Amino acid sequence: MSVLRIGNASGFYGDRFDAVREMLTGGPLDVLTGDYLAELTMLILGRDRLKDPDAGYARTFLRQMEECLGLAHERGVRIVANAGGLNPAGLADAVRALADRLGIPVRVAHVEGDDLTAAHPGALAAHAYLGGFGIAACLRAGADVVVTGRVTDAALVTGPAVAHFGWEPTEYDRLAGAVVAGHLLECGAQVTGGNYAFFREGDVRRPGFPLAEVHADGSCVLTKHDGTGGFVDVGTVTAQLLYETGGARYAGPDVTARLDTVRLTQEGPDRVRVDGVRGEAPPPTLKVGVNRLGGFRNEVAFVLTGLDIEAKAALVRAQMEPALGAVADVRWDLVRTDRPDAPTEETASALLRLVVRDADQRAVGRALSGAAVELALAGYPGFHVSAPPGKGSPYGVFEAARVPQDAVDHVAVLHDGRRVPVAPAKDTAVLEAVPEPPLPQPLPPGPVRRAPLGLVAGARSGDKGGDANVGVWVRTDRAWRWLAHQLTVDRFRELIPEARDLPVTRHVLPGALGLFCAALKKLRPSRGLSRRRRAPMAVSTACQGLGEWLVGRSPVAGDADTPACGPRDSTSPRPKAGSSPASAGAPRPRHALPGAVAARRLGERVTVTPRRHRSGGVEGCRWLITQRRRGGGANPG
Repeated sequence: MSVLRIGNASGFYGDRFDAVREMLTGGPLDVLTGDYLAELTMLILGRDRLKDPDAGYARTFLRQMEECLGLAHERGVRIVANAGGLNPAGLADAVRALADRLGIPVRVAHVEGDDLTAAHPGALAAHAYLGGFGIAACLRAGADVVVTGRVTDAALVTGPAVAHFGWEPTEYDRLAGAVVAGHLLECGAQVTGGNYAFFREGDVRRPGFPLAEVHADGSCVLTKHDGTGGFVDVGTVTAQLLYETGGARYAGPDVTARLDTVRLTQEGPDRVRVDGVRGEAPPPTLKVGVNRLGGFRNEVAFVLTGLDIEAKAALVRAQMEPALGAVADVRWDLVRTDRPDAPTEETASALLRLVVRDADQRAVGRALSGAAVELALAGYPGFHVSAPPGKGSPYGVFEAARVPQDAVDHVAVLHDGRRVPVAPAKDTAVLEAVPEPPLPQPLPPGPVRRAPLGLVAGARSGDKGGDANVGVWVRTDRAWRWLAHQLTVDRFRELIPEARDLPVTRHVLPGALGLFCAALKKLRPSRGLSRRRRAPMAVSTACQGLGEWLVGRSPVAGDADTPACGPRDSTSPRPKAGSSPASAGAPRPRHALPGAVAARRLGERVTVTPRRHRSGGVEGCRWLITQRRRGGGANPG
């Protein structure tokens, strides 16, 4: 059976608008997918539908189809997207109307059954995460466009693969391979150099979007269209593999993929083979994302400049206290962005941030803004705020639930109106944690120095289902022998003080040279890891930055040999502007350290022996900081 080329043109609602056209015109493609839904997006669409019952889907997708539906039809590329959000039937009708108006003879189908809002009183939206077999049924019946509501991100790939190769529901290894391919594609340019720890190794000013060449056995090659920006190598794929997963067992509605079996091999410039993935029966339950309106919030940032920052902050708090007595949730955070003898006013200033939340909009509206504005001539010297406080805005909270697989009526609505029920998984297995695998031999004792973790390792962080998580990986066997023993749970708490009193779980993926970790309960909301305490988008931003904070920390040296290597500050040659380094000349030895490494922040220079990474992937670990709480926002991806 022929290779199936599946591309991605969207990693979140608001991603690059032109990506659909770029993917359709950039090279051969069979299916083009788009992921538009995050937990935050479902809340936004829910608010839209309160105002207009015919809304509830990603309108951007409809505008993209207006420009590119004819192009997709001419090139024989099928479109599969979860842009239906809360109203997949409505989006399908809108696409049909658009096609009729443009005179494009396409067949449009949709998938439904994920909406469980009626079973969750008080919820703005509650939706089960469906698998890919509904999508497959639509494609098998001849659909050119399939839109869905809430499905797993990977279902956008497993569905087309099942339809193309004819896989059965119990072919777990093949399904698991497609799930991993879908996970790697789902965030778009994040696998082609976007948000990549070692971004200086390529031209990532405008990364191309990715595609997977999926094979009948479930293996795939991750790549991108020739001539597009960014690059694809074992490192960029590893970063995405560790992103927003929850352990070695990556569970979904159709299959549980074993991430500890993934093999990554650099096949050539911008080509990484992904194979070896093993699959197991899926769990007996489906995840349900429940979004509720949590109340109202407001925020004001007082700018404190010059001397006596702490005293000025104390004065503001004392002056604002009478206006905050009735507010349910009050948070103060002093962010010391100031520095002594600063050359500019901005660098001489700190921010005192006040965030309030309450069920009553009046309590966080004019009562707060009035009290803050009244201090303009009666406050600390140099009083001003970054922006006038508003009247307060609604915020949402997210929680995850589970329902039995057979409690959801998964239905494929074909292009001719026929409704085809999709059976739940017959064989299931309760999800259990995988025991930690044996660790490599530690490095022998030797000289040590204090240095940022990022001179040795890369990291990527995000949030998923209420968990803030961090994946950390290295690119040589020697560095892995150091990381696996040094980045323990205790060391993680030491480097991330806000996790100091939290239960933390570490997961190890030796085949990926990586680790990932979870802490149960809330991290301090001042850093945005408690989405109940911060605006959803602000939390998403903070979660994305958590990994960079971690690798910017300097582990305490003295008890182990710190590898004298620093890929972050490599002095290896950089590609010329405008060139695509992965497509020019021979494949880069991305898994070999450069012969000389500059540790600029340490003011020293060290020499190391280049060691090529083994062909089997990356070693690393992933950390999950799980927050047990009722509220939250989400990562766009």
